[in-house]
Amino acid sequence: MDSTSQDREGAGQLARVDRMGKGALPGVLAALMALTSDAVLTLDGDARILTANAQAEALTELSLDELVGTSVRDILFNPNHPSDAEAYVPLLPTDGSLTELSCRLASGGAATVAARCDRVSAPEETYLLVMRPTDALLAAERDHDRLLDELSLANRRLSGTLRIVLDTIDADDVESLFGGVLEQMTDTLDAHGALLFVAESSGYRLGASTASLEGRRLPQYMAYGEGLETIVTRAGNALRLRLLPPSEQSLRAGALATRELLDEESGERHAVPARQAPPFTSLICVPVWFGGHVIAIIEVGWAEARPTRRDDARLLDSVSQYLSIEFAAAISTIRTERAQRLDRAAQKLSEVLEDGPDVDEDALSRVREALASELGVEVAPVTTEPFEDTCVASVPGVGDVELPRPLGELTRGYADAGVAVAPIGRGSALATWLAHAGKPCTGALIDLGEIAGRRRVFLVMRAADEEPVDGEELDFLHRVCIDVRQAVEEGERRVHDTRISQALQSGMKNELQRVEGITAHGLYSSATEAALVGGDFYDLIRLPNRRACVILGDVSGKGVEAASVSAAVRTALGAYAWEGQPPARMVRLLNDFLLGFSRLETFATLFVGVIDLARATLTYCSAGHPPAIFLRDEPREMFTLDEQSGVVGAFRGMSYHDGRVRLREGDRLLLYTDGVTEARSPSGAFFGEQGLRDAVMEEASGDYEHMLDRLLARLDAFTGRSLDDDVAMVTLRFDDLGAA
Repeated sequence: MDSTSQDREGAGQLARVDRMGKGALPGVLAALMALTSDAVLTLDGDARILTANAQAEALTELSLDELVGTSVRDILFNPNHPSDAEAYVPLLPTDGSLTELSCRLASGGAATVAARCDRVSAPEETYLLVMRPTDALLAAERDHDRLLDELSLANRRLSGTLRIVLDTIDADDVESLFGGVLEQMTDTLDAHGALLFVAESSGYRLGASTASLEGRRLPQYMAYGEGLETIVTRAGNALRLRLLPPSEQSLRAGALATRELLDEESGERHAVPARQAPPFTSLICVPVWFGGHVIAIIEVGWAEARPTRRDDARLLDSVSQYLSIEFAAAISTIRTERAQRLDRAAQKLSEVLEDGPDVDEDALSRVREALASELGVEVAPVTTEPFEDTCVASVPGVGDVELPRPLGELTRGYADAGVAVAPIGRGSALATWLAHAGKPCTGALIDLGEIAGRRRVFLVMRAADEEPVDGEELDFLHRVCIDVRQAVEEGERRVHDTRISQALQSGMKNELQRVEGITAHGLYSSATEAALVGGDFYDLIRLPNRRACVILGDVSGKGVEAASVSAAVRTALGAYAWEGQPPARMVRLLNDFLLGFSRLETFATLFVGVIDLARATLTYCSAGHPPAIFLRDEPREMFTLDEQSGVVGAFRGMSYHDGRVRLREGDRLLLYTDGVTEARSPSGAFFGEQGLRDAVMEEASGDYEHMLDRLLARLDAFTGRSLDDDVAMVTLRFDDLGAA
């Protein structure tokens, strides 16, 4: 063949390579080495072994790690040449011609092999060596052993796949499902361990790992678009990868920012962030697809470098397709449980704040501890300087650092209901500042406003290599902050109401005026020590012509609103009584007055009685109030005043009626609010009207002066000194009836 013909043939070969794609050649070589039954080695210019296939490992009885880097002269020799190394260099021709050599075996002895070696086109000097045993019997035995090994391996893979299927059927919770699948995959593939990453809103969070990896530093999070997750998603199926050792240049540069993964199928190299580097040297990475999205990523790996099997990658692809529905349901359960857990935590914190009298340093400390524990974050206090508009954060592990901008700028757009929760996302001004300060993280900047005379600001931080604080967690933080703010405002409101209540109490005390012919006693007991003024009230007003008006009422609600309405009701009823209005008329006028007076939906129950001692009569109107108890002196009997009307201040046009009873000297009248009958025992039973009547019947024969004290003592004994509502009681004894 002349030089022109050779040039044309070379150009044709290059054209065919270009059409196939030079990037595909490593993949072609890898596939060829896996498919051929010959032992194949690739060598560099110094005759050192670069790669080897499984047949070469079987022939030499050496592992891949033992072969790579070894000189081929340590394995092959020519028995027809002297033992001196210089005498038989080169070991074999590199033109592709067939040569018979001897191959040293790890177990001892040697095998005769037929070998061919040729140089291949590559940037560096590279050779391809192909060999097979010439001993037919040995070759047949090794083929037989290889077939048995492959059959055993196939059976093991099939058995492992069946176990995975059965385990997912029997799994009764998410933890056992994920953990069981990973353990079975590891056992089936004779792997070192496995990891499972679960899709979240901004990336993949480590969801489970095998027990063999306990104590190892594992990647906790993979953000979308950063590295490994993108490679696997784009491939769409399982990838056989190898983690390459860092280059000399990278090691000299110090901390590694990236690591390289080699795709064993295509020969491509992919850079991934160092924090995502798997804890394996060789691995198979498989995506779990559901509804057109990758919902999870599984990594199954080996600690040592080894060629991974294409059949194993296909097996994992098939298993992942089966698991996709199970995993989708499990991930949905995880997200639901997480939302419920955050809701419970927020509710628990809210209850803690409600139980305390005020939001003080201790309460804020408990809130910070709860946030740190529940979200797995660090909470750092931020000191504000109001006149200088600067903020200094006490960052753990770093120290005091001034925030890059004024607080108002950092929280602008995030203020709501008196608080601000500004997210610290990747690439934000705060995240960049924290990274420069030596604390790379994500999280939130929280401004709770002024509490106990100081502005309360905190940094909530989670390490950058962990899952970022997501939307659900930010909502949780916002809810907790609003609860804290509301608790603070409620405490301030209580202080304000207490001051007003004290002023109201000093000018509006329950009072029973002295009326000749009547012996009156009153009692008021608050359900809480802090309730200086409530909605319960009573009064006895002396009127002309041996007349008097007795009032006992209960205004709905607590605090200043109820107290102010009570004051207005007493004032209005006193005026109506002096006008000489009958009780039903007084209540009717009061109903119209209340509907225009109160801006809130406040109503009252009342007993209004007008006593005419000269005529020996009691005219009363009971407006939604518990029925009064009347004790007749002669003959001795007890009955209730049952003429009832509706409550006051709820509706216009209500109908109110008067009831009447004749009085005899020595008769007694007992008035009370519903705090008496609705008192509960520790077991939840009500004291009730019958319980009150029984108590009155027993106590009526005793000393009249202390009858109310004895009734209250019985209530305390019944409730275990724990009243749910305020209690007011009034008793009147009619001593002198008739004209003066």
